[in-house]
Amino acid sequence: MKKKEYNHSLRALQIELVKLQRHVIANDQQVLILFEGRDGAGKDSSIKAISQHMSPRETRIVALAKPSDREAGQWYFQRFVPHLPAPQEMVLFNRSWYNRAGVEKVMGFCDQEQYDRFMDQAPEFERMLVRSGIRLFKFYLDISKEEQVERLTDRVKDPLKAWKLSAVDQAALGLWDDYTDARNVMFSSTHRPWAPWLVVKADSKRQARLNMMRYVLQEFEYEDKEPDLAIPDLDVIFEYDSSYIDSGKISR
Repeated sequence: MKKKEYNHSLRALQIELVKLQRHVIANDQQVLILFEGRDGAGKDSSIKAISQHMSPRETRIVALAKPSDREAGQWYFQRFVPHLPAPQEMVLFNRSWYNRAGVEKVMGFCDQEQYDRFMDQAPEFERMLVRSGIRLFKFYLDISKEEQVERLTDRVKDPLKAWKLSAVDQAALGLWDDYTDARNVMFSSTHRPWAPWLVVKADSKRQARLNMMRYVLQEFEYEDKEPDLAIPDLDVIFEYDSSYIDSGKISR
C-alpha cells in the first residue's frame, strides 16, 4: 500500500474512531483490546496509530513490566485487574496476560503447573470480563519468519529503536518453532465464542493497522457512522480456525 493511500485511509478511520469513542463515553461502555504477537510483529505502531487522536483522558495504553516479587506470588491475573477499563474507557494492552502462554512458557519464566493453571483459568477470566459488560478484542499479529528477521535486524541497526531490543528479542529468532508451538496451543486452549482470537496478517504493517481499526468499528453502531469504512478485509483479519495452521494461512 502506497503511503498516500495509507494516510488517506488512516485519517478517515481515525475520524471514525473518534466518533466511536464519543459513543463509548456517552453510553458508559468499556472497551478492552489486547495486542499479541511475536517480537517485531508491529504491536507498538498499531497501538500508536489507533490511539493517536483519541481522548487521553478516556484512553489508556497498558504495557506492564516484569512482575515484582510481590506480584509474582499473587494470583496471576491480579496485577492486570486494576488496569481494566472503567465505564467510558478504552484500554489497549501492549501484550497482556497471554505473556504466560508465550514468552513465559518458551523462555522458562513459569513452571508447568503455573502454565497449566493459566490455560484453565484464562477462558473463564475472560468470560467474567465479557459478562460484566466489557467489549473484548484479542488481536494476534501474525508475521512470517523472514519478516521477523528483517524487523529485528533493523532494530539492531537503528539507534532510535535500541530501546525495543531485549534479550528476549535476541533469543526469539532461534526459538521460532518453540514460539509457534506455544502459540498454537494458546489458540486452541483459549479461543472461545465469547473471546475469539482475531488473527491479523501483519507482514504489511499498514494493512494490519487499518484492518484492526475496521474490525473494531464494524462491531459498534454509533452516530454518523460511515458503514463503508468499517468493512475489514477478511484475507487480512479473521477469526482463528485450526485448519488455517495446516493450510498455511497462519504462519508456521
